[in-house]
Amino acid sequence: MLPIVFDVSAGTVVLVGEGELVLRRLELLDAASTSVRVYSSAPCKELTVRAGQRLFGDRPNDDDLRAASLVFGAGLSEAEGQDLAGRARALGAMVNIEDVKPLCDFHVPSMVRRGDLTMTISTGGKSPGLARRLRRHLEGLFGPEWAGYLEQVGEMRQGWRAEGLPLDEVSRKTDSFIDQQGWLS
Repeated sequence: MLPIVFDVSAGTVVLVGEGELVLRRLELLDAASTSVRVYSSAPCKELTVRAGQRLFGDRPNDDDLRAASLVFGAGLSEAEGQDLAGRARALGAMVNIEDVKPLCDFHVPSMVRRGDLTMTISTGGKSPGLARRLRRHLEGLFGPEWAGYLEQVGEMRQGWRAEGLPLDEVSRKTDSFIDQQGWLS
């Protein structure tokens, strides 16, 4: 596995599915401020409300998939998952079919979000339970105040870069600032 961070502002994400799994995936995509198009053949009331104008009907057509950077499937039958993955890949999108490793071009790690600070845990699909426990542990170590810490150090970094400091000096100043604040003590 190669852990990467995908800039969701680079394109549209398509979410296809049913039930609780599609709701959880939509929550994840919303937390990342993703431009998402949702498709569900039997959307529950909560999905209808949460998706709002982003709910486009039953299933995406090839034009919908062609416009997507990423395609998520959740709560689909095996046949639907295979069909969606095959069509989306053929049209140039990367695919994640929830909990069907052979149909996934990428995996979504367990994560802790504190504003723009995102910490992820991945077990490569070997133990989602361990990833979940580690996430809960990190949530306790890194509270909501970390969103503000990131903003603060980000502003300092921007100032140091504007002064023309080289990256290694910016890195040293960042370490020193974090130590002075006692954030990791």
